[in-house]
Amino acid sequence: MPPPDCLPALAALARRHGMLLVADEVQSGMGRTGRMFACEHWGVQPDIVALAKGVASGLPLGAIIAPARLMQWPPGAHASTFGGNPLSCAAALVTLDLLAEGLLENAASLGRRLKARLSARAASCPAIGDVRGLGLMVGVELVRDRETREPAPALRDAVVAEAFRRGLLLLGCGTSVVRFMPALNITAEVLDEGLSIFEESLAAVV
Repeated sequence: MPPPDCLPALAALARRHGMLLVADEVQSGMGRTGRMFACEHWGVQPDIVALAKGVASGLPLGAIIAPARLMQWPPGAHASTFGGNPLSCAAALVTLDLLAEGLLENAASLGRRLKARLSARAASCPAIGDVRGLGLMVGVELVRDRETREPAPALRDAVVAEAFRRGLLLLGCGTSVVRFMPALNITAEVLDEGLSIFEESLAAVV
């Protein structure tokens, strides 16, 4: 997570020097953080936004959002392997409807539930050095020592493996982080079940 003033300062720096500000929202966009784009949390409006993955709910599609002044490309200047896929474009239109009809709110509210429970667990578990993120994009950093924040990659891998044995698929991120990025339509009951498995897995290997 960037410091609160980081992205606004970066945007101001880019404007001051005539540089374009490009936001990579491939993972964080399309409602993942509880808003359509993560940069909205800081009030930043990039010149270019890159999208993929969630834009078509997993079907192959990528998109670039930019003002007309930047999109003056002649024919043939840009191509994409999956560009214009009719099925993916249809899925993207439905995805936008679903986000507007409640998935944004679901990601925001269940994201708060996710982060609150993980933070509560961190208070009693010295192996958790940090809980960070927005909406349904949260990372739990596992450490050897909470004071020094020394990473614990072996512990992280053991937790992921134990969770898999118990029926929960988790992914590692960075050196020793477990990341939580459930589907935006997840229910509170399913979220709580997954968190219980994570907590049991962590307790089993610590």
